[in-house]
Amino acid sequence: MKLTEFDHIPAGLLERPASALHHALGGPTLIHLEGKNPQPLFVSVLQHGNEITGWEAVRRLLKSHYEFDQLPRSLSILIGNTHAAKHRLRRLDDQLDYNRCWPGGKHDDSDIGKMFRQVRERMRSLNPLAAIDIHNNTGLNPHYAAINRARPEFLRLASYFSSKVVFFTMPVGTLSLSFSRICPSTTLECGQAGEIHGTDHTLGFLETCIHLDELSSAPMGADDVHLFHMVATVRVHDEALFGFGRVPADIAFRENLDVLNFQELPAGISLGDVNGGPARPVQATDVDGIDVTDRYFNFDRGQIETMREIMPSMLTLDRRVIQQDCLCYLMERIHFEDHIEVTDHDPLPEGIRRSDRPGEPAL
Repeated sequence: MKLTEFDHIPAGLLERPASALHHALGGPTLIHLEGKNPQPLFVSVLQHGNEITGWEAVRRLLKSHYEFDQLPRSLSILIGNTHAAKHRLRRLDDQLDYNRCWPGGKHDDSDIGKMFRQVRERMRSLNPLAAIDIHNNTGLNPHYAAINRARPEFLRLASYFSSKVVFFTMPVGTLSLSFSRICPSTTLECGQAGEIHGTDHTLGFLETCIHLDELSSAPMGADDVHLFHMVATVRVHDEALFGFGRVPADIAFRENLDVLNFQELPAGISLGDVNGGPARPVQATDVDGIDVTDRYFNFDRGQIETMREIMPSMLTLDRRVIQQDCLCYLMERIHFEDHIEVTDHDPLPEGIRRSDRPGEPAL
């Protein structure tokens, strides 16, 4: 698989919705646009083909700046899975998840992984100000940013988008995790695809970033961000049949399951009924891939019942996404002590502790 690069916007590209990009580009494409400040901002869109907010925001940004004037800052844009976007899908059944194929992941020796290594090395040579990977959710989630290193410049970048910031080191092979060794990086979760508010919010963030002179490394205040740590991934057992509401399936999840996203749930909350199938119908693994299902869930009473206080994110009602990726992630609130100092190997940032305040209100 060959990477296509341009130093300009191909004619007519900004008039195309995400679903029509494949006809013009044929695959992943890296576009470099010169700005008044030569240090580029790197922006990735459409790693998942049905997550269109990033492309819609970039189209609007370039129509308002690039078509009539020079950009305030150079911009490098990666347009990802155009083939899946053509079919309005996250990924095709015969494709790997693009956002699991970056250097450091399990699939970085695949064809797409080798291409992404080329992208990262190309961007390393350009010394980007920051890397921004734009995504959507299929379930009901607030807009939030995610980071992989809790250094002040990462937190500051994320805070320009949202005060809700998630620190994560799994899954591996994500763009932001890979770029975090090169420059400040963040993943934006912009709500559901097609919502104008998500596009407006993302456009405003990009406008802010291209006008920055630099990213300050001054410590962030404890009130500037609400910080969470991703502690587990929850998947539905491969052999379990599942649905939502009153359905004849092994697992009948709550009909409105995704309203629980970013809610601090007490122990004893049911996520759904268990009517048969595998003894452990959902499985949780921690950041090291260790099975921690029994730490979080109990199935003895015909329910998927929480064993301890948890906060889920990315709960979705989309069966295809659940099967291709996961049901949700589990998070814990963490707090600043005085300031943040981290080393390259800390699983949790120094100066931050997990929440010991179970009574704190949900966001």
